[in-house]
Amino acid sequence: MTRHASFWDRRRAAVRAEEDTVRRAAEAETEAAHQATLAEKTDAELLAEFDLPDPDTLKAGDDFTAFMAKAIPEHLRRRALRKLWVSKPVLACLDDLVDYADDYTQASAVTSFSTSYEVGKGLRRHIEDVAKKALAVEDKTAPEQIDTAPVEDAPAAPEPEHDQIMAETDPQDDAETALPPRRMAFRFEEHSA
Repeated sequence: MTRHASFWDRRRAAVRAEEDTVRRAAEAETEAAHQATLAEKTDAELLAEFDLPDPDTLKAGDDFTAFMAKAIPEHLRRRALRKLWVSKPVLACLDDLVDYADDYTQASAVTSFSTSYEVGKGLRRHIEDVAKKALAVEDKTAPEQIDTAPVEDAPAAPEPEHDQIMAETDPQDDAETALPPRRMAFRFEEHSA
């Protein structure tokens, strides 16, 4: 069973919270004053004061932990971290699970890809090729006789004019050779509560 806080319990908690807030504000004030005095000094003076080496002269295997102390100014800490990242490339190497690690802003740089999608036709040619191969397998055709040449290697025939296509096309021939339309089917299972 929970005990309800009395007025005095709530009052003591409020006083403690107020004292913590005042203490944190005083610490932040002293830290800001300390950082302001450090900002007036040059990097060489700061490095001599804290007895630290120049971050730019550090190399792999050196101790970078001295730069991580709370008293060290932020800009010196960042310089040391930059040098650490450069000295150990393993630290800067991201794994392959990072989705946005690659630069996708340059579309012209991505040139080594191929697709069977055709604008205005979709994946129709690919589906027709798969259907031909399936028919060939059913007819017990030898695998060597199946045309497996990629679409890109086929010579491009000149495209006939639209009127010529319409005149040569017989609707009954298309019905026999065309694939049946593919439709998406959705099934929803009813869950009884």
